[in-house]
Amino acid sequence: MQPTVNILDIAVSDLGAAIEFYKRLGLDFVRDQYMPDDHAGCDLPNGVHLMLDTDEMRAKITARWTPPSQGRMFLAFGFETAAEVDAAYAELTADGVTGLQEPYDAPWGMRYATVTDPSGNGIDLYADLPAS
Repeated sequence: MQPTVNILDIAVSDLGAAIEFYKRLGLDFVRDQYMPDDHAGCDLPNGVHLMLDTDEMRAKITARWTPPSQGRMFLAFGFETAAEVDAAYAELTADGVTGLQEPYDAPWGMRYATVTDPSGNGIDLYADLPAS
């Protein structure tokens, strides 16, 4: 059996805040017409569908699920240049987004930084560094 991972689902505490946060990173979520207060989706260019579900909805559809006290997943957003990583981090944190790691040149050859979405999930910002 070879299942295909083509949908990622993020549980969020506030759907509106999550939609607005991810919009700043270039994602365009559409609220579900049947559950507009609890579910939204976004098709990514690589064929993956990214979903947002409120904690309330996730608890209704998953018998023994409870929201974690802190995010347990990280999404990584790639940028073209190190300067774009620095600018995105500065803009997001200036607007009150929690920064977990200021931008730095990682030993694996990327400019790297981490913030959190409104529900505490990690959001990595990265760009390949020029080869030396």
